Amino acid sequence: MNNIKKYLVSVLVSICIVGAFGIPLGDPKFFIQAIALESSFMALVVLSLKSFRYAYLPNFIIAGIVIVGNTASPKHLEIMSTLHPFYNAIVLIVGGYILQGLLLVTNGIALKQYKKTK
Repeated sequence: MNNIKKYLVSVLVSICIVGAFGIPLGDPKFFIQAIALESSFMALVVLSLKSFRYAYLPNFIIAGIVIVGNTASPKHLEIMSTLHPFYNAIVLIVGGYILQGLLLVTNGIALKQYKKTK
C-alpha cells in the first residue's frame, strides 16, 4: 500500500473515531442516521483498503454531503458559533469540516496518483 493510500485510510479511520465520540453527544432522534453514516465511513475504510478504484467517488460524495449538511443545519451552526455545548461543537468542527476537508484533499491526491499509474 502506498503512502497516500495509508493517509486516506488514516483519515477515514479518524472520521470513524470522531463519529463514535459524537454519536452519544448528538440528538437521540437522529441515532439511526448517525449509525448509518458511521457505517458508510467504515465501509469506505474497507473499500479503500481493498480497491481504491471503487472508493474514490463515494469518498467525494459523502464528504461533500457531510460538509453541506453541517452548513445547512441551523442547529449545527448555532452549536459551532456559540461553542455550547463545547464537546458537541468540537466534534462538529473537527469531524464535520477539518477531517472531511482532509478527506477531500487526500482522496483527490490519491485519485491523481491512481490515474497516473494507470
